[in-house]
Amino acid sequence: MQDSRTRLVVYFDGVCNLCNRFVDFLVRIDRARVLRYAPIQGETARARGIYDAAREPVPGSIVVQRDVVQRDVAEQDGERWTESDAVIRIFTHVGGIWSAAAILRVVPRTLRNAVYRTVARNRYRIFGRRDTCRVPSDEEKALFLP
Repeated sequence: MQDSRTRLVVYFDGVCNLCNRFVDFLVRIDRARVLRYAPIQGETARARGIYDAAREPVPGSIVVQRDVVQRDVAEQDGERWTESDAVIRIFTHVGGIWSAAAILRVVPRTLRNAVYRTVARNRYRIFGRRDTCRVPSDEEKALFLP
């Protein structure tokens, strides 16, 4: 069971169709609501140093950061995961059957990340891109950070 005081913030490319579909999927499977979401192009990502447009012209597709919730305020604790480690961390944090994703750690990180980078590099060409970032529904608004 997950610590109710710890949640993961999933930073995603808000204009990427693949990334948005992945977030839609996560919202559906995360019944305990242990995940929060923020577009990499948003205020939260900039404020936390996740993405800097001056340094990174094309944002990575996913970054995960752990927040510790104290008195209903989330504070970043500095722990961050990227690429395949981020995906594995997301699924294990959601728990249940999704924890089985931990088995992917037996695959060498260099191989996992090579596959991840290939998909990330081609995500716009294969899956397309949006003109604007995803807008959460009224029911989802509490799960999304600006």
